[in-house]
Amino acid sequence: MSIIPSDSNIFIIDLEYCVPLTQVEPLIPAHITFLEKYYERGVFLASGAKVPREGGVILAISKSKEVVQNLIKQDPFYVAGVAKYSITEFTPSNKAKELF
Repeated sequence: MSIIPSDSNIFIIDLEYCVPLTQVEPLIPAHITFLEKYYERGVFLASGAKVPREGGVILAISKSKEVVQNLIKQDPFYVAGVAKYSITEFTPSNKAKELF
């Protein structure tokens, strides 16, 4: 059984900080709480800081880009205006049957 439902696509959410990291860091605990909420719901697959630390990436599963755009608006980084977001949607033509 695949972790990606057949009626869903994968979304690469790319965050780019638009303020100094010192303004981002106080928001990290709230951002982590936001991430955990959507991990628990099975929406987020992976997330983490970019190297170098100029932003981050979130991998999500959803039936629509609109859903992803709406949940991004709940991210404390978005609310505070400290990051710009881009979303790339793709339909997986091949996928893992299970994780590890």
